[in-house]
Amino acid sequence: MKILVAIDSSAASQAVISKVRERRWPEDTVARILSVVGSVAAYNGVPDCGPLVNTETISAKALVRSAVDQLAARGIESHGAVTPGDPRIAIVDYAQQWRPDFVFIGSHGHSGLTRFLLGSVAKTVLRNAPCSIGILRPSKRDRLANLGMRLLIATDGSRYSEAAIRSVAERPWSKGTKIKTVSVISVPEIVTYPLSGLAGEVELIDRAEKLKKEWAKEALRTAGKILSSAGMKSEAVELAGDPKTQIIDEAKKWDADLIVAGARGAGAIDRILSGSVSEAVAIHAHCSVEVIHDCARFSEGESPSESPDQNLDLYDCG
Repeated sequence: MKILVAIDSSAASQAVISKVRERRWPEDTVARILSVVGSVAAYNGVPDCGPLVNTETISAKALVRSAVDQLAARGIESHGAVTPGDPRIAIVDYAQQWRPDFVFIGSHGHSGLTRFLLGSVAKTVLRNAPCSIGILRPSKRDRLANLGMRLLIATDGSRYSEAAIRSVAERPWSKGTKIKTVSVISVPEIVTYPLSGLAGEVELIDRAEKLKKEWAKEALRTAGKILSSAGMKSEAVELAGDPKTQIIDEAKKWDADLIVAGARGAGAIDRILSGSVSEAVAIHAHCSVEVIHDCARFSEGESPSESPDQNLDLYDCG
């Protein structure tokens, strides 16, 4: 597994490193720690900006080396990279060339030169990165390692949701990890109909609701089978209402550490269930969120570069 961890000097980024360090990973996992610094072009109009860029670059290299050392100490093969540019563009570009399985970023950042603002960087990465995305946030259980994690998996029965479930089933997790699967039945809008057609409309709505409930139950059964086949126990919950709100509320009520959802669409995150659910959950949830893509992100005829650093504008991190 290849994971790209994008950081800056904020506390949120340190939380990302801590989360990655605490997780269990497949034995073949390779991590690349990436920090984006402002290029000379980014300081257009600023006189004598060279020393400022150099200072930022030196700090970024030290930050990356520290993160590499932390992950290496846990047995994760780790390498560092510092690249100039706008984080919103540079992280996506790097992911498109290195082709990781995951990109992990923090939920917010400081107001310095290389900001990780959730409303800009995370949204852009969520929508454009060619792989699964993890937005990592600190949790109470960071100080209580023996409790294990609480994973909440959202499913709508689609192949995108199934990919998210399989992603969980295929990875190692700490002892004591608990899993809950949820499927949300969306409630139709209330519409006023002419009295002459009211009975027929009500019957159609009732039939649609029954079909939605059957679909939700089947989605939860499928999730349970996939997880059970991997030796993982889970509980299933059927909810009703707006999917975005229900998933976030259930995660908070259950005190989840991580929400896992599927990304619909190729090349950019779109929707699970209905509306831009996965993006809304990733941005507004109180806990970490993973948005899982359903297949390899190489388009037909495309293959990853033999040299992952080829054509990448990098500073040597030493």
